[in-house]
Amino acid sequence: MKKYIFTLLFLVAGMNFAVAQETIFEDHLFQLPDVIFTEIETAKDYEASYELKIKQPLDHDDPSKGYFYQRAFLSHKGYDRPTVIITQGYTRTGNYIGELADFLGANQIDVEHRFFGESMPDTLDYNYLNLKQATADLHHIRQLFGAIYKGKWVSTGISKGGATTIYYRYFYPEDVDVSVPYVAPINREVEDQRLYSFLETVGSDECRQDIRSFQERILSAREEVLPLMKFYSLGAKVDFTYHSFEEAFEFTVLEYPFSFWQYGHDCGAIPDESASAEEMAKYLLSISDIAFFGDEQIKTYGSHYYQSAQEMGYYGYETSKFEGYLVALPNDENPQATFVPNKMDVEFDGQLLKDVNAWLEKGVDRMAYINGAIDTWSATAVPESEKGDAEWFFMEGKHHGNARIKNMTQEEKERFTAAIERWLSIEIND
Repeated sequence: MKKYIFTLLFLVAGMNFAVAQETIFEDHLFQLPDVIFTEIETAKDYEASYELKIKQPLDHDDPSKGYFYQRAFLSHKGYDRPTVIITQGYTRTGNYIGELADFLGANQIDVEHRFFGESMPDTLDYNYLNLKQATADLHHIRQLFGAIYKGKWVSTGISKGGATTIYYRYFYPEDVDVSVPYVAPINREVEDQRLYSFLETVGSDECRQDIRSFQERILSAREEVLPLMKFYSLGAKVDFTYHSFEEAFEFTVLEYPFSFWQYGHDCGAIPDESASAEEMAKYLLSISDIAFFGDEQIKTYGSHYYQSAQEMGYYGYETSKFEGYLVALPNDENPQATFVPNKMDVEFDGQLLKDVNAWLEKGVDRMAYINGAIDTWSATAVPESEKGDAEWFFMEGKHHGNARIKNMTQEEKERFTAAIERWLSIEIND
């Protein structure tokens, strides 16, 4: 009986201590200006988690122009732990612990990109959607939470979020101790030609020819395939007013090689000349979905397309190779994959790309670039260099979705761990 009472008292004391610790932490959050916080389900192995609304100026150079609230998610592990700030490139709908925070046993702040998801101003003025303003958002968050977390800081992001990690380091080189961008493209121009070169050399000659032959066959079978695509689109409730339906179909076929390599699909699964129209349509949709070129998806990614067209660069589709196969799209120019909102005129400004690429070429310390060797976006990854104290990982056979620390070879994992330990002056127990 005494043992039972002692155990019960111990549990109650532990619960009271946990509540007291959470209350103390929330007292710190209350002290931060411009931050509204709501407690959410605590992430596994963390002490507390919160959804944040952080007041941000539309224009960090002139706060009088108005503000918006930026969504972020905070998971608290300990004041003595490193802090990982995830620089999203798009929307963040929930709280998920990234593998880097887990790897480091770190606090995590996951930041939705401005002008995506719920991080929207009342009036959407694209003049304030640029990387200078987006990274200033991150800097403001870093300053705010630096009052709580005084240890080492690491930034990371995936894909467009990985590119944001690199731009964040460019604009604010002292904000973080280490940057770990995953599968992050840094283009050189509005239509980066390296992507085309990659698609002409990746994989085997046989696989690339099978891809091309499939594109030609399905375009040639449009009279049989288009009704199937229309039936699918009706079921998926996809509307086509930004593009005509036939334009969307041709874009879907032209996008297919890019998506095929981006997510490492199986060359052996490409339908051959014996495949029916239904088999070809089903296969194409499993890799390059026509819904991606429908109105809803174009609206969802509107801010992304604007950024790509205005300063980040992107890619187009080489149509000259399909002369005689295309009906809706032109053969005399490469249509761009930047489907900007309302088809507005956007003038590309390449100065930031020039400046950032020149900065990277000089060598940047404490950067770990993680890429998949067969990922299409590795074509515009930051190239390897002996300048600066940095590490590159072009993971063999890995793509946009699985080029991750957990999938590294033993040698890669050891090299990554040694670099992080050296840069952060910590010991990682994996």
